[in-house]
Amino acid sequence: MTPPTPPPAAGGEHTELVGELDRYLFNEGRHRRLYDCLGGHLLDGARAAARFAVWAPDATAVSVVHDHNGWRAGVDGLAPQASSGIWAGIVEGVGAGTRYKYAIDSPHGARDKADPFAFASEPPPGTASVLTRLDHEWHDASWVERRSEIQGDRSPLSVYEVHLGSWKRRADGSSLTYAQAGVELAEHVTRMGFTHVELLPVMEHPFYGSWGYQTTGFFAPTARFGPPDGLMTLVDTLHAAGVGVLLDWVPSHFATDAYALGDFDGTRLYEHADPARAVHPDWGSYVFNYGRHEVRSFLTSSACFWLDRYHADGLRVDAVASMLYLDYSRDEGAWTPNRFGGREDLDAITFLREMNDAVHEEFPGVLTIAEESTAWPGVTRPTSGGGLGFSLKWDMGWMHDTLAHLRRDPAHRRFHYDELTFRALYAGSERYLLPLSHDEVVHGKGSLATKMPGDDWQRRANLRLLYGYQWLLPGRKLLFMGGELATWKEWDHESQLEWPLLEHPAHAGVARFVADCNRCYRTHEALHGRDLDAAGFSWIVANAPEDGVLAWLRVGHTGEGVVAVANFTPVPRTRRIGVPLAGWWREILNSDAELYGGSGIGNLGGREATGPGWDGQEASFECEIPPLAIVAFAGRAW
Repeated sequence: MTPPTPPPAAGGEHTELVGELDRYLFNEGRHRRLYDCLGGHLLDGARAAARFAVWAPDATAVSVVHDHNGWRAGVDGLAPQASSGIWAGIVEGVGAGTRYKYAIDSPHGARDKADPFAFASEPPPGTASVLTRLDHEWHDASWVERRSEIQGDRSPLSVYEVHLGSWKRRADGSSLTYAQAGVELAEHVTRMGFTHVELLPVMEHPFYGSWGYQTTGFFAPTARFGPPDGLMTLVDTLHAAGVGVLLDWVPSHFATDAYALGDFDGTRLYEHADPARAVHPDWGSYVFNYGRHEVRSFLTSSACFWLDRYHADGLRVDAVASMLYLDYSRDEGAWTPNRFGGREDLDAITFLREMNDAVHEEFPGVLTIAEESTAWPGVTRPTSGGGLGFSLKWDMGWMHDTLAHLRRDPAHRRFHYDELTFRALYAGSERYLLPLSHDEVVHGKGSLATKMPGDDWQRRANLRLLYGYQWLLPGRKLLFMGGELATWKEWDHESQLEWPLLEHPAHAGVARFVADCNRCYRTHEALHGRDLDAAGFSWIVANAPEDGVLAWLRVGHTGEGVVAVANFTPVPRTRRIGVPLAGWWREILNSDAELYGGSGIGNLGGREATGPGWDGQEASFECEIPPLAIVAFAGRAW
């Protein structure tokens, strides 16, 4: 390849197109908005031209190959920007929709690469980047202004997790566009009462079956569902409906496809240079080199980008545990301890703290949520206190224990009562979200409904018990799409959900129960006001394994109390339940109600609590506890 000639200074423009401060912050690992200065940017006005900038420090020549120069290397060359490793220049004759890549020559050979900072890509299996403007006219200013309150610690947070390609499809079997999905989701989610939607990764990815977790475009939404403006429209539509939007984001690894980040300039630029650390043993993907300053700038900028340009309300950060531990999924002898002899990845810890600080400083009120499956201390502690700085952490322990318990034949559950009570020992250690996510309904695990024992009626009863238990415990909530339908089939990303199930009263009853769980959760301050505060929860009955009964009290900041009573056996129970104050306790939720498909055992709308004191409480009432069900009562706690 012939080294390109730097572009001439047209119209007085200097070939140094990336400013000194940007270069400095980038090389220091502290740039938060690289997407403003790197990548391909269309010039304003009538001029058909674009500014390009790419990081390729080991390159001897870089040029832009595109639709209008015959994809010939060396025609539209870029120039080095001081000693930053960045190459930049202006290319004439290109416009919106132009496909392009970078032709990179180095001592290690020539290669064509997609733009790491591209705002759009051509639909797979195409691999080129696409020039585009991100100029959506937003209508959500009031939402953004109120976001800190909407997502505050005392506000409810109930998340509906969605894979856009398989949630709902058109009559011909094709996926909905972003804009179409936005309208449909807004209607469904508001009817179901969820406060937020969380989208499985919408960042560009070559293999649809990876569900977006093998990312190639860290600044480009997948073209499968339409242009970038379509995703912005989806977010705008949901915000207009009062629904927040969380995006699943993957900084833990990236796809190895030849056109993408790997071996970018002939060297291991984004991934680890150490072959033992470069590839993730679980996924066969590249692992980011968090010790490299420029990589940290790249990833932090990616996080900020989706919050800035797409108005996302938060990021769910995937596979945090795999980042924190040098020995994660690696055999003994296949990893090298850190400089202190430990197994902690000190560079990843630094990155996560810097990323969380950047997000919370730049976008007040936005959430960062860690999928972290170990007992790492301080995941949600502020970085100023030595923590990682996340807003929330998935409570994987609760999920595993609860599903393990409900899978059991009810006759055996009394021997495993601790699966229900253990969480209370650590619930105050972090700020938790209780997840029933996509991971629990794939790879042969079956749907949530088919995990449950018994006949179809018992399975649905157990499922309603599971949801009531989740919603009435402290912690934010998350349910993967289809859970509200009580689907029998395991999730299949190649087809839409079993929507016809809603025509059957039994399945429609489960959906109505989920909606009522959300209604109760949002309506009763005792159920959300102290979701993240251990002081808002106390046991009433936690020592009745033979009966399979649990009862607990939730209190908020207003004096309201909610008492939840669960029966994990198929035998109806009558039991005296202690409550903090005498008076009327209204039954606000009963998973056994006939309208949900239950047997109709209940408490006639509520109970009058009088003496005697019981279960360590000042008053009590006789409670009818339906089989495989949960009931909840609201009253005055103080």
